[in-house]
Amino acid sequence: MEPRNPLGTGSSRRDWQAVGVASGLGCSIVVSLFLCIGAGVLLDRWLGTSPILVLAGVALGLATAGYFLYELVVLDVPDRGRFHTRKRVEAPERDPWDDAEDDSG
Repeated sequence: MEPRNPLGTGSSRRDWQAVGVASGLGCSIVVSLFLCIGAGVLLDRWLGTSPILVLAGVALGLATAGYFLYELVVLDVPDRGRFHTRKRVEAPERDPWDDAEDDSG
């Protein structure tokens, strides 16, 4: 008896990779939000600054989640993190004396 494929027929290794990437992204977003908001709540209780640090934790958690999403998008780009500049075309070397007009002519 053949083992059944949980993703149905025609699924491949790439499908499993997509599932892994999506679940990893989801877990990292949830963990970053929980950590940042939790740290904001704890610091607010300790310092007595009611909603300020919780809101800062929410903002930091959302920024972290956005960064994780950005990393996921850039992951497929083969030249990620490299700056691309135009190739510089060098002018051919010229002799400064070639510009002088010849009086013999």
